[in-house]
Amino acid sequence: MDNRITVSDENTAVEFQKYKSRVKLKTAVLLLLFALLSLATATLAWFTLNTFSAVDNLEMTVTTGADLRLAIEDLGTDISKYYKVLTNEMVNQYLRSSETEINKVLLDPLTSSDGIKLFTQKNAQRAGNTGGYLEFPIYFIASKEMYVHLTTEGIEDQNMPGTSVTTTETGIKSDVVNAVRVSFEPVDDTTKIYEPNKGTPVANQSTFDISKPMNYSNGTRIVHLDKLSPKRVMVRVWIEGEDPQCDDDIQNAQLTVALTFNGTDENNQPIA
Repeated sequence: MDNRITVSDENTAVEFQKYKSRVKLKTAVLLLLFALLSLATATLAWFTLNTFSAVDNLEMTVTTGADLRLAIEDLGTDISKYYKVLTNEMVNQYLRSSETEINKVLLDPLTSSDGIKLFTQKNAQRAGNTGGYLEFPIYFIASKEMYVHLTTEGIEDQNMPGTSVTTTETGIKSDVVNAVRVSFEPVDDTTKIYEPNKGTPVANQSTFDISKPMNYSNGTRIVHLDKLSPKRVMVRVWIEGEDPQCDDDIQNAQLTVALTFNGTDENNQPIA
């Protein structure tokens, strides 16, 4: 048998190898496109229908624990002038300077890496209370030195629950609670971002969640207080557009936010 390869056979072999290379290249490109498509699908967030009325019924109540008081403005060093409960009406008094109220503030999908400056998907910076998120100050004061923590523990003598972000929605729309962010910006410390039901980090955020039963730690601290020395903390509430739960399904959802604070010593032991 003659096993010699003719010139014609060699050309056929070369053409076949080129064909195989083209197939491999096309396959590689298709796989790359599929991988990019999968990545885009996995990280899809934001609203596509419109950018209005992410939440149409926001309720807010702020409460404090033992030896800790608060107000919407600086009332000096007399702790008796401060409150244990900051109600919606008190917050509304502040918001009226921006010609709005809590239930009129529409939470649009925004994003923030630091919890201070918030931006749209097109990187336009928004302003608080008139630009898609809620913003108000809390002035804390305590009868002794302490660290103020966000807590899931309720205030028994006020019949108030602990911190929670809840909704009356059911089904997919209830995912709104997972897209919420609340930041706390002290005047002299690092801003902390509370993420209910904390998931995979987005937007370069460093967030914290709180457990029930409550576990006090350095990570749940909001601000340090000296005795009878009020300190301001700016609070911001928004819907995080980069969160995977922030999609069209949660538009016009109802949302209730309850914030409760408690004081601890330097070892994170609650102050009785």
